[in-house]
Amino acid sequence: MALKSAMAVTGVILVLYLIAHMYGNLKVFSGQEAFDGYAHSLRELGYPLLPESGFLWIARVVLLASVLIHIYAAVNLWARARRARPASERYQVRKRVHRTYASYTMRWGGVLIALFVVFHILHLTTNNIAPGGKSDSPYERLVNGFQPEFWYVTLFYVASVIALGFHLRHGIWSGLATLGVNQANRQPRMNALAMGISVIVTVGFLLPPLAVTFGLVS
Repeated sequence: MALKSAMAVTGVILVLYLIAHMYGNLKVFSGQEAFDGYAHSLRELGYPLLPESGFLWIARVVLLASVLIHIYAAVNLWARARRARPASERYQVRKRVHRTYASYTMRWGGVLIALFVVFHILHLTTNNIAPGGKSDSPYERLVNGFQPEFWYVTLFYVASVIALGFHLRHGIWSGLATLGVNQANRQPRMNALAMGISVIVTVGFLLPPLAVTFGLVS
């Protein structure tokens, strides 16, 4: 139960971060000044109570801890479930009854998301990977990186975000069940909530890179 609770709580933290991050990404449609201004304002959150970028570093530590705990709990729960199954069942064809496509994608989708997060940080945060050229401007890094000639970057981004959407759909539902919210009389609303959040986050993250690739943002 402790591992499931840890997954649920860290999942809530990560979902809230994703929604905030998605909102920030959509600033790209307001132009370079607005997008770069938003990125700069994040460094000044909490100032002067906190040093410059202090809030960002606190958020990074919390997010890193949440990701590590989430992965640790997921791996241990998967291993525990595997050990609990009779050996004769481990080699049978998996039954799909009562299991959604999202539940099948949780494991490998999680691996793809983890790889994407590393690439995403190196690309748009630290500027170590710079398709289209390095820039001190967050707006220019985003626009440079998703030009049509770098279609493979866009394709990787799209695949990763879709995997994230499936992960969110199943994860939010499971997290609500773990936290005791997903009671029988609330299941239709909770299902709609999980689907709604996953669709909004997926579409919200896909809009900026696709808009750049297709020339709607330049």
